[in-house]
Amino acid sequence: MAYTRIKPKLYSTSSNGKVIRTSKPQGLYQQTGPIFNRLTVVWVQRNGVPFNTSGFFALLIRNGRVVSSSSFDRFGVVRFNNIGTLTNVSYTIRTFSSSGVLFRSRTIPAGVETFAIIG
Repeated sequence: MAYTRIKPKLYSTSSNGKVIRTSKPQGLYQQTGPIFNRLTVVWVQRNGVPFNTSGFFALLIRNGRVVSSSSFDRFGVVRFNNIGTLTNVSYTIRTFSSSGVLFRSRTIPAGVETFAIIG
């Protein structure tokens, strides 16, 4: 048996027949630009929990040249202070341990303010 979907009404009526109208709340702040002003990368496990990245660092690469380098904090977050958001170009991020072992290499697309490395 097929059921038809009912569209919600613009105005709903109460039990006594009066029309109840809703309006948008006034004075709410509308976000027009990015929240983060610098490129921020989070390195998380598959379940979304950040890795403990004490001592890890990352290199941001564009056209084979290192554009920026920065250290992770212990909560899996690295922030590149010289890369504003939204990014204009794509980058390659390479993450290293404190002993210089390459762990991950990912491509960050243009037009982002944050990026997550999963796994």
